[in-house]
Amino acid sequence: MALLLALVWPGLLVSGAQAAETRTVLVMGDSLSAAYGLSPQQGWVALLAEQLAASRPQLKVANASVSGETTAGGASRIGAELARHTPDVVVIELGANDGLRGLGLEQTKANLERMVIAAKESGARVLLLGMRIPPNYGPQYTQGFERNYRELAETHAVALLPFFLEPIATDRDAFQADNLHPVAAAQPRLRDHVWPALEPLLD
Repeated sequence: MALLLALVWPGLLVSGAQAAETRTVLVMGDSLSAAYGLSPQQGWVALLAEQLAASRPQLKVANASVSGETTAGGASRIGAELARHTPDVVVIELGANDGLRGLGLEQTKANLERMVIAAKESGARVLLLGMRIPPNYGPQYTQGFERNYRELAETHAVALLPFFLEPIATDRDAFQADNLHPVAAAQPRLRDHVWPALEPLLD
């Protein structure tokens, strides 16, 4: 039967094989990954999807980022998103809203840990995008906030990009009027910053 199908519709079996090889990168993030204040096509996640479509067409990107999302929200949603997308790689970009609200460091870490464990148990590789926050809450909080990401990466042996916004953090022109969300022109820099940490997970 397979031979007959190949003779009658020669592209059918090739297309089916290609579909079977399709792999997914799932991004779980907040407004920084949801292209807040921009069109969705301008965000770094969409730019990553374009890059992969051109260079690695077997890979697709699913953006499950939500503006205003906290780690608690991400932890509550990740099970459904893993079931929906069955990703091979999960990129977790969350925590900034926890920090801006001064939420407890232990709870933020526990939420991120739930996400990392869930993603690993699903068989996906994980890239954790670390964040830093202004020193408003004092050095103990800001240092502990940053340390959370390092400790989680070490404990669970997952990839870590220490500071997602590093390429633009000191460039005021890279941010919108709220001084929180990157402008469209900064999005390629964020994509390019993520790429060296993400690329090894795609093979």
